[in-house]
Amino acid sequence: MPSTRRSTPARRHLLGLVALAPLLASPWAAAQSWPAKPVTIVVPFPPGGGTDAFARPLFALMAKNVGKQFVIDNKGGAGGTLGAGIAARAPADGYTFFMGAVHHAIAPAMYPKLDYQIETDFVPVGLISSVPQVIVVHPGRVPVTDLKGLLEFLRKNPGKLNYGSAGNGTSHHLAGELFKLQTKTFITHIPYRGAGPALQDLMAGQVDMVFDGLGSSATHINGGRIKALAVGSNQRAPGFPDVPTVLEAGGPNYQVATWYGLWAPKGTPQAVVDQMAGEMKKALNSDELKSAWAKLGANPPNLWGADFGKFVGSEVKRWAEVVKASGAKMD
Repeated sequence: MPSTRRSTPARRHLLGLVALAPLLASPWAAAQSWPAKPVTIVVPFPPGGGTDAFARPLFALMAKNVGKQFVIDNKGGAGGTLGAGIAARAPADGYTFFMGAVHHAIAPAMYPKLDYQIETDFVPVGLISSVPQVIVVHPGRVPVTDLKGLLEFLRKNPGKLNYGSAGNGTSHHLAGELFKLQTKTFITHIPYRGAGPALQDLMAGQVDMVFDGLGSSATHINGGRIKALAVGSNQRAPGFPDVPTVLEAGGPNYQVATWYGLWAPKGTPQAVVDQMAGEMKKALNSDELKSAWAKLGANPPNLWGADFGKFVGSEVKRWAEVVKASGAKMD
């Protein structure tokens, strides 16, 4: 016999929850509730470098906007590849993101056995900033006042000067190797575990020069602790009108930019990735960050999602060619 039980209010409520369950589990629902707790941003370098210089103001403003904390987790080592591997294996739940840089487009040509692939193990979110590489020297150790003087000194004293980098396979390393290749000079490479430690030793007079992203050198240049000779771009950097380009200063057509971007582990719900991108756009378009970026010599970014992914792919190919042409190796 068919049941004649009436539907009670409690039973109707339970049936409603069952019907709603698929919607609550959907990416749309995940995005609506995101972030429900602190979000971790894996930064694969020690504090004090260019990645930190852009990560901290960006995510501090985003935390203020969304009302949840964004935690910067510095995981330095192996030219930024250690932290990238950790981020690639993180849960794809929308609560771990990876802030990498141009170094991660260089790494595939320098590290043949990476435990991650930047183009397939991550979902591209967007470009955060792009700054030209700047050639900075310790004013007491390097007896020159401009790039022309540096080139003359290097050609008369091959191997006498050294340059610090953020580590093997980083943009600092390859920028130095490309400069040597284009100017036919020789400078000894000294790798560190990040741009911050390299800059500290430059300011302390332990190394002669660094090919650095302008973002991490900016405050030290303005403070007179290090001297900027030239920037590796086709135009002078915002906020540094007195620093010439390498070409203007009598060098080759040397163009190297350090860029920083954000990725999510593969499998992160696209709706959450889109919401993260939306919050980043809101922060980056604020007067507060536009001013901060200009002071760091950064150009305003506008590259998101798949377009950012295509840009990264083109950078991987470009730097593989530089590695091959320069003969750069792990020191």
